[in-house]
Amino acid sequence: MSISPEIRDRLIFALDVPDRAEAVRFVKLLDGLVGYFKVGLELFVREGPEVVRAVQEHTSAGIFLDLKLFDIPATVRGALRSASSLKVQMITIHTSGGIAMLETAREVAASGLQVLGVTLLTSHRPEDLAMLGFRDDIDLKRQVLERARLARDAGCVGAVCSGEEVEGVKRACGADFKVVVPGIRSAESVVEQDDQARIVTPAKAIELGADHIVVGRPIRDAKDPVSAARNILHEIAQAVAGPHSA
Repeated sequence: MSISPEIRDRLIFALDVPDRAEAVRFVKLLDGLVGYFKVGLELFVREGPEVVRAVQEHTSAGIFLDLKLFDIPATVRGALRSASSLKVQMITIHTSGGIAMLETAREVAASGLQVLGVTLLTSHRPEDLAMLGFRDDIDLKRQVLERARLARDAGCVGAVCSGEEVEGVKRACGADFKVVVPGIRSAESVVEQDDQARIVTPAKAIELGADHIVVGRPIRDAKDPVSAARNILHEIAQAVAGPHSA
């Protein structure tokens, strides 16, 4: 199957692995099949900025630095500037930090760093939020939409949300507002003890309007990660082409 840049760009592979050696192994394995490699907290805390440079040495794919920054505006401002010097393409900032913190996104826009506002974690259920002081009858979708609007108004280029909220976010924030969807599972990879609560398949996320999907376990834990990635790309291509493409 020939993979167009447009289709490849939709797929973000999560390097949720314990160390740099394992990260580089997956980068070499999947180079040319994914648009971005995601470096998250586990890997970044263990290896530091050097892991970003190690990934960049082995691929021309983009880097999605998923740190979910959440601190006072001055600290987040400094973190964003540091991230921009690493030449990563995308980074996450948590919308819970409020408007002043989110507005620091505008200060790095000229560098090309795209700041995405994390709305609610895809592991959250209403009962989890109730324990944090939210109302028991909280409407998750409404909460996500409000936070996505806040991120847009503050200068973020997009938001991170579950597949269940993509359509609403696109309607509320506009087609150009980028939406990244984690919590992606194929029908075969859904397991009972999954820490993701709000999940969708790759095709469904794209059909609903996701610009990018973040895939980790369905590829990483597959017997053949390359074949698993190609299968997901095929799903993405079919979803982009529409229901009459078969």
